[in-house]
Amino acid sequence: LDPGASFAVDTWERKEGGGGISCVLQDGEVFEKAGVNVSVVSGLLSEEAARQMRSRGKSLKAKDGKLPFCAMGVSSVIHPKNPHVPTMHFNYRYFEIEEADGTKQWWFGGGTDLTPTYLNEEDAVHFHKTLKEACDKHDLKLYPKYKKWCDDYFYIKHRGERRGIGGIFFDDMDSPSKEEVFQFVKSCAKAVVPCYIPIVKRHCHDSFTPEEKLWQQLRRGRYVEFNLVYDRGTKFGLLTPGSRIESILMSLPLTARWEYMHTPPESSKEAEILEVLRNPKDWVH
Repeated sequence: LDPGASFAVDTWERKEGGGGISCVLQDGEVFEKAGVNVSVVSGLLSEEAARQMRSRGKSLKAKDGKLPFCAMGVSSVIHPKNPHVPTMHFNYRYFEIEEADGTKQWWFGGGTDLTPTYLNEEDAVHFHKTLKEACDKHDLKLYPKYKKWCDDYFYIKHRGERRGIGGIFFDDMDSPSKEEVFQFVKSCAKAVVPCYIPIVKRHCHDSFTPEEKLWQQLRRGRYVEFNLVYDRGTKFGLLTPGSRIESILMSLPLTARWEYMHTPPESSKEAEILEVLRNPKDWVH
């Protein structure tokens, strides 16, 4: 979609175990910043990271205070130039921990979500329907459950609004079986391109005003606030010894703004998206 741009491809190793590949495109014609991370890391879980997991209800029994783990995932964040093209994020990951008695706990997590600057109902419906179809192949209960989880997870508490219009999000998924969960995760990952690329193609050549670009910058500021204050993956990465900070912060936009006490006019297109961020909608029924 951005033929004039190219990815900087960065292979890295972690002395504690494992490594990854970070691919980042910056200042393209269509994408201001787009990145893809693949990582496969292993080692010993830091006490802080273990505490974070226990706070989610995991009973982790360490041996001499040590918890061997391996984690792998693919993630991507795409920040387009045009304010009429939404930002998109996806991440799918697998985690395994070996406890003191040698038993292994494993689980999958992930999700795909959309963060538009301006609301386009047709795009929102297309995005959610594509993800629902991927979930429905496995169990009709999954989409409504993971849609709500996504709305609840990407919540900027101090602003009282969601980061975007959601999608799906899940974590700690360890049943019915490893193979069945893996097939579900693969279906979700395969839905990424069809749920997002048609939206980019539809709007990447739309005209926009300086005021619309400014609103995009302010919304990006909110994106940064969520990722640095609340995002579990960012927190885990920053707490893991030897982790690669540049890759963890790849999700941040190239540019953003914070204006003091900025409030959009009532009944404006800017106020319209805020209403949906404060009160999530059901897009598929």
